[in-house]
Amino acid sequence: MTELTGRSPMKSPGRPSTRRDVERLFWLEIAKGLTSEDAAVVVGAAPAVGTRWFRHAGGMPQIDLAVSGRYLSFAEREEIALLRVQGAGVREIAEQLGRAPSTISRELRRNAATRGCRLEYRASVAQWKADLVAQRPKEAKLAGNERLREYVQDRLLGVIRASDGTVYPGPRVPEWKGRNKPHRGDRRWANAWSPEQISARLKIDFPEDKSMRISHEAIYQSLYIESRGGLKRELVACLRTGRALRVPRARARNKPGGHVTEEVVISQRPAEVADRAVPGHWEGDLIIGLNRSAIGTVVERTTRYTMLVHLPRAEGYGTIPRTKNGPALGGYGAVAMKDALATAMTTMPDQLRRSLTWDRGKELSAHAQLTVETGLPVYFADPHAPWQRATNENTNGLLRQYFPKGTDLSRWSGDELAAIATVLNSRPRKILGWKTPAEALNDHLRSAQAGVATTG
Repeated sequence: MTELTGRSPMKSPGRPSTRRDVERLFWLEIAKGLTSEDAAVVVGAAPAVGTRWFRHAGGMPQIDLAVSGRYLSFAEREEIALLRVQGAGVREIAEQLGRAPSTISRELRRNAATRGCRLEYRASVAQWKADLVAQRPKEAKLAGNERLREYVQDRLLGVIRASDGTVYPGPRVPEWKGRNKPHRGDRRWANAWSPEQISARLKIDFPEDKSMRISHEAIYQSLYIESRGGLKRELVACLRTGRALRVPRARARNKPGGHVTEEVVISQRPAEVADRAVPGHWEGDLIIGLNRSAIGTVVERTTRYTMLVHLPRAEGYGTIPRTKNGPALGGYGAVAMKDALATAMTTMPDQLRRSLTWDRGKELSAHAQLTVETGLPVYFADPHAPWQRATNENTNGLLRQYFPKGTDLSRWSGDELAAIATVLNSRPRKILGWKTPAEALNDHLRSAQAGVATTG
């Protein structure tokens, strides 16, 4: 068989594994934000297989996701098998597939099934053999360069030292068990340089030594992928995120959870919101103060007009003991938040109540009722994505001049909040051509009224 195929003997690993093109499609679905189980179902694999692929790879694909046209695909191999059964010759098959005859000849010889001491071409066996040969594991640079490995490991895990050299071990932490950083628990103290910092610093510390070079992505691969070697897996606890697996950004985005359903994630928001051409789309959030006090902030995206929502504490706060699942007395429970926001938004005309984009906070878990009462659709930004509400975040920064962190915000009345909002709305803005938000809003209302009058 070695003489017939021109290939060294191949030890059979048993049942052929899932094809690499299927695994490639799996990683493309992962990049879109699907979970490993859902991505496996989409490509026709078992959910358990998808979970195993994701965990063994550390959340990072180990195969090239871009398929080169120089290699035969599984569909082409199926066509070769069918034509071969029909008695077609090598040149006829090559002509129908648009391939070189030498490519077809080599494929029929090298990837044929050899069981029974005969050469029989089957597409599944040929693809399996091609996938086996395509796996060419290369030794990781950190595994083969001990000096470089020690440098990287010391910058990740190195102990904390004071300027006089005193070592501070930090808190005692439990043994790492392959999971993410502890929730509300101590983490190991370490130098904790990021892989990008390590990669950049190598060029400064070793300007003449080209062997002391490594990319930050190679460091991440050595940490997350078990088979890469070089660095211990537990060093992922020294990364800032503390994740045991790399998670694609798309997976965290647009993910429903709790009070956020699929219909109200930010990807479902109308496209007209993005360009700020149409007024009436708002962004909102809370600024939190001492002793569970808060103020609601709502900003119109086009005119930057700001409204402050008064959230007074309910009667009995501080005197009634806190009870599990009891009423929220702090002022920004779901019902209180919904009522206060509805009161504020209904002061605006209908054409200025097009949408509201809110943070993922549970204070707006009654958003469905708010939409019913005000006609204002509510959408929720992605977790840890404040740039999706950049106008509101900027306004909250301005408000901190009047309501600093660490102060009790419940002492301010609704009239005082309205006065602060008036101040912000009376400031000229560069983005508005040095108009004030109040002037920009009034201009829009006048133009809308003029358009209605002309139509009538």
